[in-house]
Amino acid sequence: MPLTLPAPCTPDPMAAPTLRWGILAPGGIARSFATALRARTGQRLQAVASRSLPRAEAFAREFGATAAYGSYAALVADPDVDVVYVAAPHSEHHALALLAIEAGKGVLVEKAFTRNTAEAAEVVAGARRARVFAMEAMWTRFLPHVDVVRQCLEQGLLGQVCTVTADHGQQLYPDGPQRLADPALAGGALLDLGIYPMSFAHLVLGGFTSVTATGQLTDRGVDAQDAITVTSASGALGMLGTTMLAKTPTTASICGTGARLEIDGDFYGPRALVRLVAPDGRELDRFVAGDTAYGLHFQAAEVARRVGAGELESPLMALDETVAIMGALDQVRTQVGVRYPGE
Repeated sequence: MPLTLPAPCTPDPMAAPTLRWGILAPGGIARSFATALRARTGQRLQAVASRSLPRAEAFAREFGATAAYGSYAALVADPDVDVVYVAAPHSEHHALALLAIEAGKGVLVEKAFTRNTAEAAEVVAGARRARVFAMEAMWTRFLPHVDVVRQCLEQGLLGQVCTVTADHGQQLYPDGPQRLADPALAGGALLDLGIYPMSFAHLVLGGFTSVTATGQLTDRGVDAQDAITVTSASGALGMLGTTMLAKTPTTASICGTGARLEIDGDFYGPRALVRLVAPDGRELDRFVAGDTAYGLHFQAAEVARRVGAGELESPLMALDETVAIMGALDQVRTQVGVRYPGE
């Protein structure tokens, strides 16, 4: 019988319980999140906070939030906010996540979760101590095509996995967002772009036993690009790359002894195409996503389902895995020579 891809089992985001969300830092990713929240979920945007009250008010008007605040502390103190989305630069994730947690709020923290492992561990410990939900906003984990990939791995459809490849490059330096060039904001390619192939490989391989990296730094000391090799306990290899100097194919593959998966256009996003390919190169099956207009709504719905069920984390992006991936990112930065102020 020919091999075929399993159908995705991703729950309908519209069916998730409604939470009242607060957004800290109304920047570009917050705008994408709020757009998806309104278009594809039953979630409610309750409040938004910025250090600039006029900016928060403008965002609130645009997306229909009930309240706008000129301080982050004021938002997390709002009793009508159920869960907080931390959308600030990486350098602020640790402090803002703890601010929300200490106020008794669950948190969805943009990826990369924090600057380093120590900060990640502190946020996780704080959430567990306070008994509130916490999750890294690695939105790719919750997309339908990744559910297909996950099922293929669980069913052993590919045979023994031998190699994983993934890359993520965007032309964002030197003319892109200035935060990517700034060490004080934990800039560089790795935490912004490289987190995608690293998290994907960690999902596929079930963890890393070694991480080897080389990279190119900018004149300000952040990484412009990185080439990374990882190994797993089974002996499988991952070959990963990231750059903010050029647009790369942003594809991924999982190669096993029985078949391989090829993921195109971009592998981490809602428009990805998954192809199941035989060892002789024949395409056996393919999965094409249906609704490709948005993607961030799937993670919001996952948070709502878990919080509604009284759970404190998601098994699809478990907190211990987030900390482990952060540890691998630390190893990459150490090897390429990137250190952020205050570390």
